[in-house]
Amino acid sequence: MQQQIELAVLDMAGTTIQDRGEVPAAFDAALATRNIQITPAQLVNVRGAAKRTAIRTLLAEQMGADDPTLDAQTASTYAAFSEFLRAGFAANGVALMPGTEQALQDLRRRGIKIALNTGFDRDMVAAILTYLPLDRGAIDAVVCGDDVSLGRPAPYMIFHAMEKTGITSVHNVMTVGDTALDLAAGFHAGAALNVGVLSGAHTRERLQAAPHTHIVESVAKLGWVIDNLH
Repeated sequence: MQQQIELAVLDMAGTTIQDRGEVPAAFDAALATRNIQITPAQLVNVRGAAKRTAIRTLLAEQMGADDPTLDAQTASTYAAFSEFLRAGFAANGVALMPGTEQALQDLRRRGIKIALNTGFDRDMVAAILTYLPLDRGAIDAVVCGDDVSLGRPAPYMIFHAMEKTGITSVHNVMTVGDTALDLAAGFHAGAALNVGVLSGAHTRERLQAAPHTHIVESVAKLGWVIDNLH
């Protein structure tokens, strides 16, 4: 008997929203205000995490985790990151991943509720949604990094999305993301479908090394994933 999916929880940047370089550029610029340079590999390692946590991790690698100024440096660097990212979105707008709008419409036709979750704090998400070319009625809930006590790989954002949409069983949930941390969170939540997409930060090899049920090219393939769930 086919499992019934009642809720799809989708990541934002790299999954449903194009990351055209604004996020990495904002990380680089914010850390440069602290005279810190990071490698692409260092940044890739923290993609999918709550952005404050990612910045703290990157700073700790340079300063040491016991540095007494780490909390203050994290707060000020995150503030700079937010400003750089807002400027990037203001200049370039926000674009959906190809096929996202159709995929969301297909989920809605199937009676599936839709939640977005993200490592961005709510103030940043509010700015992103201002530029997002998507009907607000297409989304049932948005869960942000600062809505929960611990971000990915913890499953709490997924559980909070379930709470906000009235879904009571993880066996009726599909999670979708473009990073290994997205997949780890879906696994820890016990989601029936834990789908990696190749449209964002992590490669197929990196996603395959993480717990998952499916890896597909993009959210445009979600209908196929559901149709082939047995």
